[in-house]
Amino acid sequence: MSTTQPVTLSDSAARRIAAIVAGEPAGTALRVSVSGGGCSGFQYGFDLVQDRAGDDLVIERGEATVLIDPVSLMYMEGSEIDFVDSLIGQSFQVHNPNATASCGCGTSFSI
Repeated sequence: MSTTQPVTLSDSAARRIAAIVAGEPAGTALRVSVSGGGCSGFQYGFDLVQDRAGDDLVIERGEATVLIDPVSLMYMEGSEIDFVDSLIGQSFQVHNPNATASCGCGTSFSI
């Protein structure tokens, strides 16, 4: 039986999510989703939520919990969710091997 997750979470993303949810009610998770739009065709969404659906992929790492719905997971299979802190700013980024193009801000992509 394989324990490999279809989407992974970097150490820096897990630390940042844990810091964010520390000030939120217990059970708060980061929902990562894919929707149509953005400058490249699809865009990632990042929302703090309390609701979990039975078919969500749940990724837990330390105090961080990430939820991904099945439709978004189809577009994110094999991806890593990362948190980048650079001179131009801080942001969550998805390193998606399925994306054929992405925008400069890292929040939209095409397949």
